[in-house]
Amino acid sequence: MAMIKITSDNFDKEVLQSDKPVLIDFWASWCGPCQMISPLIEEVAGEVSDVKVGKLNVDEEPELTTQFGVMSIPTLVVMDQGKVVNQSVGFIGKDEILALIGK
Repeated sequence: MAMIKITSDNFDKEVLQSDKPVLIDFWASWCGPCQMISPLIEEVAGEVSDVKVGKLNVDEEPELTTQFGVMSIPTLVVMDQGKVVNQSVGFIGKDEILALIGK
């Protein structure tokens, strides 16, 4: 499944109203660990069809970043039926990303 860009404009539709769990990657272009984890997130997005994968730029979406209490990036948040069910802060490997989403 293709990755989606999550913004305050599409958050309700893409995340809260999603019929699938959603993995949100909170990132920024200036963040080294974010750049390292990005290809792994893209691989996961291409391999799983029952989880939606999205990226949320913390510089472009400060309100959503604050709403989720994100203090360090990369932060990965898994939401299901509008609730946070899992999260991770910092760089993690692909196996750990898959475990985070229950794969």
